[in-house]
Amino acid sequence: MSIYAIGDIQGCYEPLRRLLDQIRFDPRYDQLWFTGDLVSRGKHSLETLRFVRSLSLDHAALSVLGNHDISLIAAAYGLIEPHKSLRKLLDAPDLFELVEWLRQCPCLHVDPDQQMILVHAGISPEWDLALAQQQATRLEQALRQAHPETWLATAYGNQPAAWHNCQTPADQDRYSLNAFTRMRFCYPDASLEFQQKLNPVAVSQSQAELIPWFRHPKRLPIPYTILFGHWSTLGYHREHNIIALDTGCVWGGHLTALNIDTKNRIGQACHDYERREKG
Repeated sequence: MSIYAIGDIQGCYEPLRRLLDQIRFDPRYDQLWFTGDLVSRGKHSLETLRFVRSLSLDHAALSVLGNHDISLIAAAYGLIEPHKSLRKLLDAPDLFELVEWLRQCPCLHVDPDQQMILVHAGISPEWDLALAQQQATRLEQALRQAHPETWLATAYGNQPAAWHNCQTPADQDRYSLNAFTRMRFCYPDASLEFQQKLNPVAVSQSQAELIPWFRHPKRLPIPYTILFGHWSTLGYHREHNIIALDTGCVWGGHLTALNIDTKNRIGQACHDYERREKG
């Protein structure tokens, strides 16, 4: 069996199918790990979600939750205005079947045998692995409850921006959701910065105080390799114990698969999508 980790799809269903043809994916023997953001912005979020769900039911795929996946869940419950690309999905007859499946997806996947961690944006510099797993479990339980809309209504927001400033369980949940699904840069005190989306080289010229979360000097050690997406301007990037996999398919870049055994990287050009301002 081969395991392939694949970066953010964001509704780019046709490039995904071409990538799977390229790697000769066989759901009887292989497994796909998705870094989250299965939906939004691309042309075929509904088809993507249906396809990944069908694979997961046969244990041929798993996905962690990304910020756009969380937003879809919130939109389905009427809590936020959906992205325009999600209108077809939100009108689908199987919407709540798909949302119910999405609510069961983890925020963090840890595989001790492979010594790998899968997450959408990253792991807070202030957390060790045990604390990251504890917080992921809290979020997963909240999302899987019978009526998650009450919790979701309080889960959005930028404060507190640092773990050490969390005073209540609600604070911890809000911070944790941001760390797992939105984090890119941190300030020197390890608090999260939410506006900057460019790559670290560009940002170092204008905002030298901002530090990529995985380079933060206060970052606690994590014993496994961390696979993540979310940061399209960073692109495919390996450094220390992290591998970034979002190569900007929805922006006209590539969709990337990494064979986690051989570390071979396979890319599929996403010519279906015009280049737009990244975000």
